Amino acid sequence: MSPIQRALGAFYGLALGDALGMPTQSLSHEQIRQRFGSIHTLEDAGPDQPIAANMPKGSITDDTEQAILVGRLLVQGRGRIDPQELAQGLVEWEAAMRAKGSQDLLGPSTKHAIEMILAGYSVEESGRYGTTNGAAMRITPVAIATDVAEPQAFVQAVAQACQVTHNTSLGIASAAAVAAVVSAGINGAPLVEALALGMRLARQAEAHGYWVAGASIAARLEWAATLRVDGDKARFTRTLYELIGTSVASQESVVVSFALAGQVALGQLAAFEALCLAASLGGDTDTIAAILGAMLGACLGLDGWPGDLIALVRQVNKLDLQPLVEQLLALR
Repeated sequence: MSPIQRALGAFYGLALGDALGMPTQSLSHEQIRQRFGSIHTLEDAGPDQPIAANMPKGSITDDTEQAILVGRLLVQGRGRIDPQELAQGLVEWEAAMRAKGSQDLLGPSTKHAIEMILAGYSVEESGRYGTTNGAAMRITPVAIATDVAEPQAFVQAVAQACQVTHNTSLGIASAAAVAAVVSAGINGAPLVEALALGMRLARQAEAHGYWVAGASIAARLEWAATLRVDGDKARFTRTLYELIGTSVASQESVVVSFALAGQVALGQLAAFEALCLAASLGGDTDTIAAILGAMLGACLGLDGWPGDLIALVRQVNKLDLQPLVEQLLALR
């Protein structure tokens, strides 16, 4: 399988996971069960969806849109993201969302960082409180453009991309873990090897950024790798939702994405089945599923996803990622 097919699998996997989780984001597991049973395909958002009311099935959210922004800035900067350009791009993106009446706005860490920049703080300072999953959700373009075969340079590239909004040990470690899986997958690594590399680079990346109190991303990923579905998806789902958690905290949502990817690597879940399970969990479902889709897609390729659903996501969002993906791969 070619790198372009793997990279497209990652970016479209991110978009597909995002769209699957769009109607369930910010709902509890019980609310999702009552409204949808469980997610098996793309669904419309209901009128009382707290973030994406009445959005049609297949619609993407901030996860994909901000990843595209990062990708374009990488291409523009020839492999490096200009911090001021990223900050300005995020401000303009949120303004456009507000103008449309959307509630799909910047996450807590990103919003706080942008407010600091607008107040005159430097980009070195702005991200010092960013511990949530925003950096991990939009790191896929960095992984496509950067080869994890050179780990130190790779972690530096991830840290640089995180600087503006998530310049912390937790923010950088979670983004590095996700990026390593995607980059390794594009290189042809099997999923089980890519996930193991993600855990190792999470440990390495914890030395970067401002230290913040919180459970180690690497340690949580290593523990999550011991979980098994073992034929009881209901029990496994409860473990993810009740014990790990599905909030925007990196130590929760990113770890859940890895736990689900691990079940695919073990043959306990099929890839699309895992993506649907992510969208059915409750909490930050769109981001959990988007991160999972990027990691699985990089290892399984574009053909690993249902073609009709990818086509619908492309149609609804007028989304053609191939030119951007080709430009990102050219930086590699």
